[in-house]
Amino acid sequence: MTAQRTAPETMGETDVIDLLQAQHAMIRDLFDEVEQASAKDRAEAFTRLVRLLAVHETAEEEIVHPYARRKIDGGDAVIDDRLAEENEAKELLSRMDQAGPAAPDFMENLLMLRAAVEAHARSEERYEFLQLRAHTSEAERRSMAAGVKAAEAMAPTHPHPGTESATKNLLVGTPVAMMDRVRDVIRQTMGKKP
Repeated sequence: MTAQRTAPETMGETDVIDLLQAQHAMIRDLFDEVEQASAKDRAEAFTRLVRLLAVHETAEEEIVHPYARRKIDGGDAVIDDRLAEENEAKELLSRMDQAGPAAPDFMENLLMLRAAVEAHARSEERYEFLQLRAHTSEAERRSMAAGVKAAEAMAPTHPHPGTESATKNLLVGTPVAMMDRVRDVIRQTMGKKP
């Protein structure tokens, strides 16, 4: 899987539900890739996984969750549950990102992260996405897909626990995203993994 293939903002899906479900599949594939990678290739695959998870969750928090709160039955409770799951996963991902794939507990943490992320994705698909599809028009879902792609193009590339609301993402997300992306470029230039 190439870095371009894991850039969610370049995906062709035009329905937000199809887009997010395709990203969930991409995330599962990246977990497989990280798990199966040799020690020397694991860092690059993990970097792509971190980036994909970070931009995906930021876009959901900025675009999808606020819309779902208003549109679906019991939206506040459904979204509050998803945000709590996202924060837990971000906490673990952040620790793993800082420690790197050479950490002695990396594989153990990766398995815990994968279980949490996959359970979260199933909950989104069951409790949020099904209702969102039923309570929105095709035009609304196309518009949200465009918004998600735009948010992903500007999102932080590393996890930042505690910014699980649209407001927090918009207030701190842009400066943090700029810092993340500059840091990534500097590390790549210096021959280090982002």
